[in-house]
Order: sequence, then C-alpha cells, then structure tokens
Amino acid sequence: MDQLIAGDPPRIGPYRLIARLGAGGMGLVYLGRSEHGRTVAVKVVQAEYAGHPEFRRRFAREVGAARRVGGNWTAAVLDADPEAAVPWVATQYIPGPDLHTVVAKDFGPLPEYSVRVLANRLALALQAVHGAGLIHRDLKPSNVLITVDGPRVIDFGIARAMDTLAGDSLHTHTGMLIGSPGFMSPEQVRGLELTPASDVFCLGAVLVYAATGRLLFGATDTGLNAHLFRIAEEEADLTGVPEGLVDLVRACLHKDPAERPGLQEVAERTAPEQTEEWLPSPVLAQLGRHAAELLDYAPSAPVDAPPAQPTPFPDPASPPPPVYTPTAPAHFGPAGFGPPQSPYPSAWPAPPPHAAPQDPPPPHPRRWWGLAVVALAQLMVAFQAAAFSMALPVVQRDLHLTSGQLSPLVNTYTLAFAGLLVLGGHVADLVGRRRTLVIGLVGFAAASMLSGTASGSGMLLACRALQGFSAALVTAAALSLVVSNFTDPKERRRAFGVYVAFAGGGGALGLCTGGWLVESLDWRLSLLASVPVAVITLIGALTLLHDGPTRNGAPFDPVGALLGSFGLLAVTYGLTRAGSHGWSDILAVVMLLLGVPMFAAFLWWGARASNPVVPPPDVRDNDRLGSLVALVLAGTGIFALFSALSYFLERVLGYSPMMTGETFLALAVALAIGSTQVSARLLGRASARALIVAGMAVMALGLVLATGAGTDGAHMAQVLPGLLLTGFGAGLAFVPIFVTASSGMGAQRAGAVSATLGAAQHAGTAAGSALFGGIFVSRVGHASGSVEAVGKALQSGYTTTLWWAVGSVLLAGLAAGLMITARPGASR
Repeated sequence: MDQLIAGDPPRIGPYRLIARLGAGGMGLVYLGRSEHGRTVAVKVVQAEYAGHPEFRRRFAREVGAARRVGGNWTAAVLDADPEAAVPWVATQYIPGPDLHTVVAKDFGPLPEYSVRVLANRLALALQAVHGAGLIHRDLKPSNVLITVDGPRVIDFGIARAMDTLAGDSLHTHTGMLIGSPGFMSPEQVRGLELTPASDVFCLGAVLVYAATGRLLFGATDTGLNAHLFRIAEEEADLTGVPEGLVDLVRACLHKDPAERPGLQEVAERTAPEQTEEWLPSPVLAQLGRHAAELLDYAPSAPVDAPPAQPTPFPDPASPPPPVYTPTAPAHFGPAGFGPPQSPYPSAWPAPPPHAAPQDPPPPHPRRWWGLAVVALAQLMVAFQAAAFSMALPVVQRDLHLTSGQLSPLVNTYTLAFAGLLVLGGHVADLVGRRRTLVIGLVGFAAASMLSGTASGSGMLLACRALQGFSAALVTAAALSLVVSNFTDPKERRRAFGVYVAFAGGGGALGLCTGGWLVESLDWRLSLLASVPVAVITLIGALTLLHDGPTRNGAPFDPVGALLGSFGLLAVTYGLTRAGSHGWSDILAVVMLLLGVPMFAAFLWWGARASNPVVPPPDVRDNDRLGSLVALVLAGTGIFALFSALSYFLERVLGYSPMMTGETFLALAVALAIGSTQVSARLLGRASARALIVAGMAVMALGLVLATGAGTDGAHMAQVLPGLLLTGFGAGLAFVPIFVTASSGMGAQRAGAVSATLGAAQHAGTAAGSALFGGIFVSRVGHASGSVEAVGKALQSGYTTTLWWAVGSVLLAGLAAGLMITARPGASR
C-alpha cells in the first residue's frame, strides 16, 4: 500500500479512501472503507477514457456483466457508478498477494498438493465467470490472488471496456487480440473467435507457472513475434510439472480447443483429498504478516505527489510490434498488498496527474428546504389515496353507483400508478427529477380539481386514472431527489427518517382528515383538499428544489420501459383481483403468470441494454437484495393491517370514518418517532441488519396485540398499544431498509433507485390487499346467512389476516437477518 497524495480525493462514492494500491492502464486503484467498515478496492477510470461516451457505455455493460459473476473463488464486484464524472467500480478487497509474487519473490514453485487445490479452485471460479456469460481471456498469475482459504480470480471483464473503442462490442470477437503473452491460448494468438476453452488453456499455463516457476513457452526477450509463434505452433515444455498433474495439464494445453477438458472435469480430477492447509507454512506465515499490516495500517495525511518520470521511447531501429492489445501488467483488480508485479514491461505510462477524480461538489445549501417540499409531495399522495377510500361509500351513494361501477374507481388508480412507476424513474433520470416532479404535481392538482367536481362515474374514472399516473411521477421523482441530494451518510440517514415519517404517516393522516371532511362537510372537499397542497408544493419545487446531475442525452430504453411497466401492472392487477375475487379466480392467476415472465424478461434485457431503465439487480449484493425483500414482505404485513382493521372497525364495530382515522393516528405518530428520533440516530452506530430485525420483531408484536379486537369493541384498549408498537417498529426498520437499498448508487441513477424501491413498496401493498381480500372473501363467502355466523366469519377473517401479516413481517426480519451483512453505518 502507498500513502495517498495531495491530488487524491478523500472519498469516492460512499467510500473513504485510505491508501493507494497501484495504477494501471485503466486508471488508479485505491484502498477504501465503507461506512459499515467494509474494506474494498476502488478503481477509478482515467480522465481520457471518462470523457469518451463509447467507453462509458461499454464500461457500464462490462461492470453489469461482472456483477453477475458468482462463486466462492472470485472477487465480487460490489458497487459502481459508470455515470459519475469519473467512473469508478468497487470490488471485494482480497487480503493477499498475487500468485506471481508468491512464486517469483516470496516462496518459489508450489508443491503438488497446493497446485492441485489451485487447479480445483480456479476451475470453479472460471465456471462462475462462464456462467455469467463472460470469458475471462486474461487468466494469469497476477490475476490470481492467494489467501489462507484459497485463491481468488479477479479482473473478469471490467478492464475490457478500454481494450478498443472501435467496433460494436467489447465482448470477445474475431480479430481482437487480448491477453498477456505468457498466458495466451493459440486461438488468441491467431485472432480467432474465443470460447470458454480458451480459459482452460490459460488455466494450464498458470498451473505450469505455479508448479515450476517458469513461463510456459519461455521468456519474451527473444521478441514478441517469436514468442507468439511458439504459443501457436510448438508443444509446451512440461518439465517439472508433478507427475500426478502432468496428464491433466497437457490436456488443458491442447492446441485444439475441442480436445481440452471441460472445467467440470478439471474440478473433479483435482478435488482436494487433504483437509490440512493448502499452502506451505512459510506462505501462510507471510499471509499472516500481510493481514497484520492491514490491521495496523493507519492512513496519514496525503503527501505531495512525486515528480513524474519521463516515459521511455522505443528504439527507432527496432521493428514495429504487431497489432496487439496487452493487458495492463500493473493489474487493475482488487489488489493484495502493494501493486502486483509482472514479468512484462508496462504498455501504458502511469496516469497523468489530472486523471485523479475531483472532489465531489459541496451539498446544495437549500437541500433541507427541498426535503420539506419532497416530504409534502409524498404526504399529499398518501393523503389523497387514504381520503378517497374514506369517501368511497358516500361517493357511491351520491352518484348512485353500483358495485360494478365502484370497483373500477379503486382499481384504476392502483393500475395507473403501477403502470407508470417504473417508467417515471427512468424519465426522472433522463429529463430531470425536479422537472418530473413538477409535471406530476400539475397533473395531480388537475385530477384532484376535476374529481372533486365530477358529476358521473365516467368523469371520476378518468380523473382517477390521471391521478394515478401523476402520483407515480411524484413518487418516483420525490424519492430520487432524496437519493441524489443527500450523499453524506449522516445526512442521508436523517433525510430518509423524515421521508419515511411523511410517506408512512400520510395514509393515517388521510384516513383521519378525509374521514372528518366526509363526515362533517362533503366528500368532494376531501378530494379538493389536495389542490392547495399541490399548488404550495409546486411553488416550493420551482423555487427551493435543487436537482443533481441527470443522464441528459442518454438513449431512452423503450423495451425495458414496456417490460418493466407491464410486468408490474400485470402482477398488481393479478394480486388486486385475487383480493376481490379470491385466489381461485382464473383471470387473477393468468395475470400473475404473465407478470412473472415479464419481470424475468425485464431483468434479462436490463443486463444487456446500454442504458437500462433499472440496472439489473446484483443477486450477490445481499445487502441491497435483502433490503428489497424485507420491504416487500413488511409492506404486505402493514397494508394487510390497514385493510383488515379499517374494515373491521367500520363494518363490525360501526366506527365512523373519522373515528377510524383517529385510531390510525397513533400508528402514524409512533412511526414518525421511530424513524426520525430513533432509527436515523442509531443507524450510524448500530448495523442496518440489527435495526431491521429489531423493527420487524416490534412490528410483529404489535400485530399480535392488534389481533385481540373483539366484536363487542371491549378490547380496543389492547389494539391501541398494538398500533403504537407496529408504527414504532415500522419507523425503526424502514429507514435502514431505504438507506441500505439506495446506498452506493450514483446520483445519475437516482430515478432507477426510486423505481426499484417504489416497485417493491407497491408489490408489497398489492400483496397485502390480496392477503386481506382473499381471506375475507373466503371466510365471509362461506358463512351462513345468520347475523351471528357472518359476525363470526368477519372476526375469523380479521384475526386470520393479522396472523398472516405477522408471518409476513417475521419473514421480512428473517430475510434481513440472513441476507444483510452490513456493519454499522449508512452506506456501503
């Protein structure tokens, strides 16, 4: 590790930089730590590549492919921001030297049992790389890091974004020569199309080096042309390879790719039989010293940069080299201790001083005023949805609507919201989050005005559709503004505490205020009440809001937008219909069966598109994935509680709409306290996993208490503490969920983040509706006509719904406990 210099930034994305690990043709690599304390290798692209649009597109695609690589013997890609002013990628830090350093400097050739384990683990690692649709193409000793428990393969695709800026693809194709001369396959030398078998040849070359300490076809000081000829035409010298491995190595090095063994065969033939350490004791001791160095390392103040060394020029008399694209020997992967060495001279000089990324811009001074605007916008959306549900019975009576006309009024808003939510996040990234919010607010105000003056079901239905579309734009833009404007971990925790309080409490406030307006004045006033709020929010958005960088000029992704929108729409409709018609309804099942393949196609397309609507989720990013799973399951439980308790209070206990809303105010107050005063403060000291699990446990306890409501209303004193606990637990859990799910994403992808979170929330809401409706439809539908039997059915349906909600919340806590590994802090 080298000390930071004066030109190095203190942070890159959510990572604090503590040392330099090296430099390569692609840029600089730093040792960094997240707010959770996780150590990572952060690689920053040179400025000359960062300014090239084609490079950015390919870099994003290569990073997306590398994030899909699984397996235990590779270094995971954790975070990236291809859209940053200077693109960067963060990978798992591997605390160990590379194989070249071990063999050439620290120890010498490895014994047979070590080479056997090396072969087995490298075969498994390459299987994971190939399973992600990649070919490594540059497996060499400096791309194999040695650790106590086994080797790790690094650099599987990211650096390929710089190999050429000509043509249509950076993926392997005929005529491109990429690799390191000592570890290339014959087909690479000839410029032929590469297959996974090319990596098998490189594996054989690495095993020869590990066992003998020499290059497969000798040194390159006789000239690159001669060396490449030997690779293509001559047989390998396997002198010194252990007898037990020589046949396998010879098979891996066959000139014909079709004759080489598959990686599964290599792994089976080299399965280790010993249980003791795989490395000799001197190497293990050296690894222990390296680990101690890392633990004891304390970053000091940056020093002035050393004077630049002149780049030597080649001898003019020497013949020009063939067309060849080498891999930067100063390996650009998750380095061990110090920049790895290579037996080949560097093809590129060290990056110039101006290549270092600039410090992030200072936060906008009006960001907290902007948060107030965003919170008010989200409150307005939640308020209006709840207020309309309170007004629905009176609307049906005044407009003389049948049950068949009433159901579309509810479903139209839900489906319109689902249909535009994913697209809204993409639009916010492309045209600007503030602009998207303004458009949504204008549409929402117009829809509220028209719905409050509607004279028939047709006009009210059209207004509900417009309001759903507008609410989707407001929600996507509001959440993305929080993500983009609050990048400091401490400020982001506080900002999400406020956001959760307003977004979660808006529903309870809407139930209470909407119920009062309906009961005391007129149902139309409950719908018109959103108009002045929308106007005030619109003025605030135009005067106070600051918008961060967007993806202006990036291409629109129509395929991804259609697949994502229709996928969420189909799932929402299927769940909604299951809630109203039961799970045996054919149309509900058909829509669910259509929605799941659409989502699969959406994810498949996102992994291949140059500018996807939502970047494909990294299934190995357990923190983010666990947060989203917890959000869906917790949302299911919360909405099932809202639906079941509202129905129970009004239909069984005879509560007025205003009394029902007042009951839920306790939950809203507890949620606000839990999110702003407890969770946002504790998240800097406690882990996200601990807070989420604790919050889910408190929510589950509150739901259990809420099951005690009886048909005589005598047990409502037990329900109120249940609502307080449920709200407090939700506030405690949702802040770390939002922070963890959105951390590490660049500001230019804030809309994609909000679309992902919004879709997870909406899916949970729809599932909660289906849970409530499916149980009530089933219980009440099978009850006899007597009042007593129907009452028992309602009581049973209510209790059963809440117990299912308890199970859903506990599953959310379990998912968070098993999947989220983040340490104390707010961002990775």
